[in-house]
Amino acid sequence: MAGPRPVVLSGPSGAGKSTLLKRLLKDFEGVFGFSVSHTTRSPRPGEVNGKDYHFVTREEMQRGIDGGDFIEHAVFSGNMYGTSKWAVQAVQAQNQICILDIDMQGVKNIKKTDLNPIYISIHPPSVPILEKRLRDRNTESVESLQKRLQAAISDIEISKEPGLFDEIIVNDDLEEAYSKLQEVLQQEISAVQSSKDS
Repeated sequence: MAGPRPVVLSGPSGAGKSTLLKRLLKDFEGVFGFSVSHTTRSPRPGEVNGKDYHFVTREEMQRGIDGGDFIEHAVFSGNMYGTSKWAVQAVQAQNQICILDIDMQGVKNIKKTDLNPIYISIHPPSVPILEKRLRDRNTESVESLQKRLQAAISDIEISKEPGLFDEIIVNDDLEEAYSKLQEVLQQEISAVQSSKDS
């Protein structure tokens, strides 16, 4: 695939991925882009096809998966979700670094493709801190919070497998985590910026 190397960002809910991402997008406007995922679920009010998701039928999605058009896909709550090769290429074609915010299952799927991204895992400082962050959001039932924590513990363990990630960033101090993230991506950021200037 031509264009800047994509970035696979993974990490449990509450580790601070979204916060780090928002800051990266703000500080480096026009350098990063998101691939638009495909899903078989129905659009929620206000969601736009092609912007929030590519909304497709199960048959269309299955045909694409069978045809090798997807770099990763998974099923959540009975609906299929996935990232297509052309969604990533569309971002690269604009000379942007494509960010893929992906779960552990997706990371393992991408390892089997020729995508060659930079793999980064964001970890919380500890499980108790993660639990507190999730509780403070007040968006989870006790049962759903426990499920998220179990999934997080399992993801953190898997992410330590040698060679799975290029970089593991522990988000203990936001400033430190952010500067580490910038450092890991600096080479790609510089390449994109200098090609936009020329």
